[in-house]
Amino acid sequence: MRRGRKRMVSIFLRYFLLIGIGVVFLYPILYMISNSFKSVQDLVNPTVEWLPAKLYPDNFLRALKTLDYWKTLPFTVLYTTAATLAQTISCAMAGYAFARHEFPLKRFWMVMLIAAFLIPAQVTLVPRYLMFYNYGLTNTPFAVWLPSLLGQGVSSSIFVLIFENFFGSYPKSFDEAAKLDGAGKFTIFFRVALPVVKPAVVVSVLFSFVWFWNETYTSGQLMGSALRTLPMKLESFVAEFSSIYSTGDMTARLNESARMAATLLVIAPLGVLYVVLQRSFIRGIDAASGITGE
Repeated sequence: MRRGRKRMVSIFLRYFLLIGIGVVFLYPILYMISNSFKSVQDLVNPTVEWLPAKLYPDNFLRALKTLDYWKTLPFTVLYTTAATLAQTISCAMAGYAFARHEFPLKRFWMVMLIAAFLIPAQVTLVPRYLMFYNYGLTNTPFAVWLPSLLGQGVSSSIFVLIFENFFGSYPKSFDEAAKLDGAGKFTIFFRVALPVVKPAVVVSVLFSFVWFWNETYTSGQLMGSALRTLPMKLESFVAEFSSIYSTGDMTARLNESARMAATLLVIAPLGVLYVVLQRSFIRGIDAASGITGE
């Protein structure tokens, strides 16, 4: 009886904790979805809390127009994907070098790698901007792509450490066997090492994509106002919305519901990416579970 009670109490506490965490994470999303379908009358009506009296999809139409969504989305995806792939490749190579090779001042460069992560991006923004300005790369996406390709993207140090840990966790005999078969260093890296650490690749791609997608401060300064991603346009959504819908009645300019709709439109591609990569992440863990140490 006592064991049964303890087990019931343990299960109750476990589900209570999980439900509490779920509410904390789901509440903002549910709030945005609810308010994005509300009309102005529902917003000012205190009796309408979660379920709108009538679905009002015009908020999404106005948000699409204000964001210039279908024109900005392809550029945002291209810009973010290129930066993500460049950062993943460079960090994977750096992590492989730290895990598998010995070179002078290895510990020193590891310390410098961590120091680069600790220094805020705002500190190096001015010299970085001047450098790219002198090379004529400002107001272009190359000002973001080149640092990513050279291991200086958004929080690159974290991914180098992740790859270093994953590459150091599988047996060196894999690399040695491929070398005996005549494979070169790059062949070993791309054909042997990367498939083994697929979970790390998925983690790097997922988080890099999200961070580059949401990063607006540094990229906004380097690329200027000519090239703007969806999150950048979301920052100035209120001003853009007011300028487009400046005529007509005052209710058209009450844009809280439109802002919620715009936010959902901006984060929707991230949700799709997460669903796709989640399956790959699970398969990658299953494939890596058979690896044993030496």
